[in-house]
Amino acid sequence: MIDEDKEKIWKKKLTPEQYKVLREKGTEAPFSGKYLHEKKNGTYVCAACGSPLFSSDAKFGSNALGLSGWPSFDQALPGAVKFERDTSHGMARTEVTCAKCNSHLGHIFEDPEAKTGKHYCLNSVCLDLKE
Repeated sequence: MIDEDKEKIWKKKLTPEQYKVLREKGTEAPFSGKYLHEKKNGTYVCAACGSPLFSSDAKFGSNALGLSGWPSFDQALPGAVKFERDTSHGMARTEVTCAKCNSHLGHIFEDPEAKTGKHYCLNSVCLDLKE
């Protein structure tokens, strides 16, 4: 159940695009995100609550079919994210959410090209980079 008062606060805090993706489980257009090709060092934090999520050391460039249009990571910081089964759009996927505020970040997939075998496919709009 969605707490309407909390959602009103999120709507005031976030841009319309951030709200659509973070709170309504949307997706930004592929190849449009500001962090797709980012190479700077730092920590990627949740754009909604500021909680640390991923180290820049875990970011990688992906050529995986269907996953290459968004920032890719091979591991999250310990305890930073949660996983939910997602059967929307006629697919069976695993959604990645912020462990602190439960905002949608993207999805995780098996990927033999990733160091850990895991491919976090995330929306740039859900992240802020703290250098």
